[in-house]
Amino acid sequence: MWFKNLSLLRFTEPFTLTAEELEQKLEGGRFCPCGSLEPMSYGWIPPVGKDDAPLVHAAGGCFMICALKEEKILPSSVVNEMLAEKVAEIEERKGTAVRKKERDGIRDEIIHDLLPRAFSFTRRLYAYIDPNTGWLVVDSASAKKTEELASWLRRCLESLPVTLPAVNERPAAVMTRWLAEGVNPADIVIENECELRATDEEGAVVRCKKQDLSAPEIHNHLEVGKEVIKMALNWNDRLGFMLDDSLGIRRLRFLDLVQEQACDVEAADEAERFDVDFSIMSLELAAFLPRLLELFGGENTQKKS
Repeated sequence: MWFKNLSLLRFTEPFTLTAEELEQKLEGGRFCPCGSLEPMSYGWIPPVGKDDAPLVHAAGGCFMICALKEEKILPSSVVNEMLAEKVAEIEERKGTAVRKKERDGIRDEIIHDLLPRAFSFTRRLYAYIDPNTGWLVVDSASAKKTEELASWLRRCLESLPVTLPAVNERPAAVMTRWLAEGVNPADIVIENECELRATDEEGAVVRCKKQDLSAPEIHNHLEVGKEVIKMALNWNDRLGFMLDDSLGIRRLRFLDLVQEQACDVEAADEAERFDVDFSIMSLELAAFLPRLLELFGGENTQKKS
């Protein structure tokens, strides 16, 4: 289980629940499949194993959880076509135009009739809680999906004191300085991809891939006022990732040093393999995340509180 993206939420109060207590609270939000007339269902499923496995997988002091979202697929083109046919039929019969309120009611009836026959689409979303370091880490590049999981967790726990991580220096300003001055921290390697955005109202964007970022054309963009809002980085030859100006981490790769460490540990079955990978991943991120905050002037505890 290796996360591919990191959306980070910081606990503002200590997380004190044990794995057993967390399991008990999540049980009230366990996933149930959509009913015939339900457009969507959301809930917790076991992160590993069969349906009767625990909802919380504990390893190395961290708690892995997994949410499942099921949505009924109703193509808008199908609904609109049926709506147009129904409206045309009514207007021809009555000789008057169908008003918006009536049209909306007809649309609702069509959706109600189609839902029992609609196909379902499911998505899993993994996250873990690290009580020791105070992080909720979600394997998602979407702020909406992250908030959806956090909201469901808050509903089950009745309280979830988390906030976005805050630092003392703007990440965009720091990454721009690294590129402009050609000087970056010893444990950080700038790779060959970035995204620049102008700070004026137009906000022109330049995306660079497989590009030497020390080239003159890149510095020309910086000189006219563009800032780095995304940059591909390597940390200590252990992690590769794209970092954005909100501290979101995309396209995360656990590099050879980490993968070799995981391969050196034998696992008898799927559950043991999951346990090993989760333990190594969470330990690696426990070392990296404090360093991530340090790179941008350290954590802003006043803003956090």
